[in-house]
Amino acid sequence: MKVFGVFAVILAVYCAHATVLFREEFLDGDEWTSRWVTSKHKSDYGEWKLTAGNFYGDAEKDKGLQTSQDARFYATSARFEPFSNEGKSVVIQFSVKHEQKIDCGGGYVKVFPADLDQANMHGESSYYVVFGPDICGYSTKKVHVIFNYKGKNHLIKKEIKCKDDELTHMYTLILNPDQTYEVKIDNEKVESGSLEEDWDFLPPKKIKDPEAKKPEDWDDRAKIDDSDDTKPEEWDKAENIPDPDAKKPEDWDEDMDGEWEPPMIPNPEYKGEWKPKQIDNPDYKGAWVHPEIDNPEYSADSNIYKFDNFGVLGLDLWQVKSGTIFDNFLITDDVKEAEDIANETWGVTKESERKMKQEQDDLKRKEEEEKTKEQDTEAEEEEDEDVDEEEEEEEEETKDELEEALSEMEEEEAKIKDEL
Repeated sequence: MKVFGVFAVILAVYCAHATVLFREEFLDGDEWTSRWVTSKHKSDYGEWKLTAGNFYGDAEKDKGLQTSQDARFYATSARFEPFSNEGKSVVIQFSVKHEQKIDCGGGYVKVFPADLDQANMHGESSYYVVFGPDICGYSTKKVHVIFNYKGKNHLIKKEIKCKDDELTHMYTLILNPDQTYEVKIDNEKVESGSLEEDWDFLPPKKIKDPEAKKPEDWDDRAKIDDSDDTKPEEWDKAENIPDPDAKKPEDWDEDMDGEWEPPMIPNPEYKGEWKPKQIDNPDYKGAWVHPEIDNPEYSADSNIYKFDNFGVLGLDLWQVKSGTIFDNFLITDDVKEAEDIANETWGVTKESERKMKQEQDDLKRKEEEEKTKEQDTEAEEEEDEDVDEEEEEEEEETKDELEEALSEMEEEEAKIKDEL
């Protein structure tokens, strides 16, 4: 009984610590429309549809919100119980599938403060966090990690490459109270570090001393010309010389063409501009380093990570080619819980999805090969028909020519007989 009591206490402590603040997997069909609010800020936002897409691991479990109209802005959001991450980690996680082979568009989420007017959410609405993939052409294929700090949005200084294939991928952002972060893709760490180092939230700790100047006698030349080195007398040779093999054309007329001059060619003896050899500078003091001082504008802040009023998760993005599916949204304060849920959702269906996609690709490739083969056969048949027609035309022309020649011969013979 004591063992059971200890286990119950441990379980209670764990449950109290691990809190799932928001979770959405769209497992109840169209009921999602009662939880998500589409913004009315614009009248032409793109429409969402619930689907697992053209390929999937599980027809029901893989259903998510899919963008359905090309060249549109999209804006929808879901509310959850407001919370602060003070003193604890927060994990933002979701899956993205660009099954349309996206050319330009966002695949990220925004997390807003609880006072967001969902019906009026738009691109300028103040947010806490932007996280997820963004793709546009060949140059932009990155994971956004943007935090709002004291009213200003700050982009991560590191470049994190996102996945750009057509399969489902899980994106995870971990924000810790010790001012560190971690980004995972498919439950594998791809980046991590310090908030203060990887974003420009604060002014630099050190700045160059504005009073310091390089001394006038500071010699930072590692090498100098050898003053004892002199240019050889035979050095100076013309870069180009008259071609010794050239001869004046025989038809050259000096009265008309002027004085003849042979063309110029590169001089094989030309050595270029002479420069004295370099020697070590005996007065070299090294590269001058500007002294630094403490930045009077810098002030440490141990609460960069902290947001007081998380309350809304939103999809506010633009897509040129629609078809992206968002699913498996999760916000929790427990890193292990997020990892386990990723394995229980995306992790269970990913291989089946990959297999189905491969089968579709193989079938499509086979159909294209057969179509190409049919087109080649038709082209060959058309070519054969063209050849036959050409041969018939040539035969007709030959026949006509023979008949015409015979006719001319008969006329000539008749003419001769008349003359006789």
